[in-house]
Amino acid sequence: MKLVRRISLFVIISAALLAAGGYTALKAEQFFYPNRYPQKENAAPGSQTDLTKEEQVIEAAAEEIPVVTADTKYLVEEVNLTQGIVNEKEESVPVKYIGLDREGMLEELKSYDENPPLTELEQGFETIELTAFSKDRVVICKYYKEKEEKGFYLMVADHFIVVYEEDKQTLYMNTDILLESLQESLQAEIMQGKYIESESELYNFLESYSS
Repeated sequence: MKLVRRISLFVIISAALLAAGGYTALKAEQFFYPNRYPQKENAAPGSQTDLTKEEQVIEAAAEEIPVVTADTKYLVEEVNLTQGIVNEKEESVPVKYIGLDREGMLEELKSYDENPPLTELEQGFETIELTAFSKDRVVICKYYKEKEEKGFYLMVADHFIVVYEEDKQTLYMNTDILLESLQESLQAEIMQGKYIESESELYNFLESYSS
């Protein structure tokens, strides 16, 4: 009986020593080879893993920013403020808009609003705005207002032709037309203040002599 107890005690002690040795060896290996056993806990803020995840999120977000493409549906709404009429038409996307995001489009339209073409001014152009923007559809709204016919005066400032309203006090427009580039008889008229009867006549003159 005593022999059986000694054998059992010996087995228990051996098993305990073996388990302790195995645990110690595992901990030692984890200490000296930490990357062999990847941690399941969340990466601490600022760690390499955390930074990599942030970069991936940023890249994914950048890819999702909508931009204008050649396939984007481009709609132009023309609003006649005087008559309250809205005319909508689909046009080809202007090449200069392709590749732009919303902010880029707003910058382009701001530039257009500040320097509209003469043809637009002739139609009573007031302003332009972006009313819808996505990669599939862009809507531009142009506002026009019919103006009463009024006269203008062509005058000179620093050798360039300038346009004043009928009161000769209110500047209507600067131009890039040099006085010296005109015929002498026309120069004389303008130096004295050449009267233009209507807006259409004014724009015909500017189109004829603009460089």
